[in-house]
Amino acid sequence: MHSAVFLIEFGAIILALGLLGRFAGRFQFSPIPLYLLAGLAFGEGGLLPLGASEEFVAIGAEIGVILLLLMLGLEYTANDLVSNLKTQYPAGLVDCTLNALPGAIAALLMGWGPVAAVVLAGVTWISSSGVIAKVLNDLGRVGNRETPVILSILVLEDLAMAIYLPIITALLAGVGWAAGSLTLAIALGAAGIVLFIAVRYGRLISRFVSSDDPEKLLLVVLGLTILVAGIAQQLQVSAAVGAFLVGIALSGEVAEGAHSLLAPLRDLFAAVFFVFFGLHTDPSSIPPVLLPALALAVVTALTKIATGYWASRRAGVSVKGRWRAGGALVARGEFSIVIAGLAVTAGIEPSLGPLATAYVLILVVIGPLTARYTQPIAGYLTGVLGRRRETTPEAAAVPGPREAAETLEGQDAGDRS
Repeated sequence: MHSAVFLIEFGAIILALGLLGRFAGRFQFSPIPLYLLAGLAFGEGGLLPLGASEEFVAIGAEIGVILLLLMLGLEYTANDLVSNLKTQYPAGLVDCTLNALPGAIAALLMGWGPVAAVVLAGVTWISSSGVIAKVLNDLGRVGNRETPVILSILVLEDLAMAIYLPIITALLAGVGWAAGSLTLAIALGAAGIVLFIAVRYGRLISRFVSSDDPEKLLLVVLGLTILVAGIAQQLQVSAAVGAFLVGIALSGEVAEGAHSLLAPLRDLFAAVFFVFFGLHTDPSSIPPVLLPALALAVVTALTKIATGYWASRRAGVSVKGRWRAGGALVARGEFSIVIAGLAVTAGIEPSLGPLATAYVLILVVIGPLTARYTQPIAGYLTGVLGRRRETTPEAAAVPGPREAAETLEGQDAGDRS
């Protein structure tokens, strides 16, 4: 009887997620907010609380996090990561400063303490690579000049996760400075060793893993990833970091083949992960934190736009491209939920989970809109300010609207490759 109830519950969850994903795809927006809402509906205090399948959903959610980070690692080669670190690190520092500080300050103002401040800083810092990549593709901006800048910032954020997650793990575990420093040293050492091996011996590793049989390739890559993730977690390093490093170590045809084979599994278990996070959030706890979440969303949307504008300006992109880059970076999603999920599991602050859920729901919906409309709105406001200047006595020294438009057109001529 218990087995039958489990199958019914879990089957209903998967079916509901599939229908929600289809609905989101039809209207061309991210399904993440719908998955979170489904978790809220199935959790305690929701419409249909789960019973028999909750433990299996928890395991599936952990696999979902591992696959999310593995797939991100497969997107980049070790050489790409080293090159990005050398050339784009100033943009990464600006990104961290402008977007992590609002979260940390908000947590301290609400009296949550330093550990929660570090967690919320990560929630507001990291953009959603999955949502942004889909939006860029949907808007046809993959070939734009600002797109490499956007991707560089996302790569640096992904790299920062390899350092940030072990710090969070140590803080949430309540270990001392000595143990925390040891954990961080192990994480940095592991990342450095993997990068060195990937650069020097990446082809040998890929050749060892490679197989012409898709079934064998899937089993070897998936088994290796979960094994390394488990070892990393046993060493008090995040399992997600271990999965990310495995993805970096694989390259070439192996990475491409593994990516295509694992993509459906990632989508399945990632959806389960978002449901699991929603399961642990009581819907009645969201209204009290809705206003702080909205305020934080507005502030960090503006700071992300400023980040993209500054980084694109530094790269010599035109004014229109700078605004497009800033608007594209606004969306938060999977990483913010991963970070908040660690804190929820540790039980450091009851309101952190609901705040993170509301925050992600707001920005994952607003993100595609800012990507599409930030540049037109900025152009409109610039035009309004230009027309106001024409009415001032100094208007003779200010370029007219036609000259300003010609200047912008000239700057925008190189937007597309």
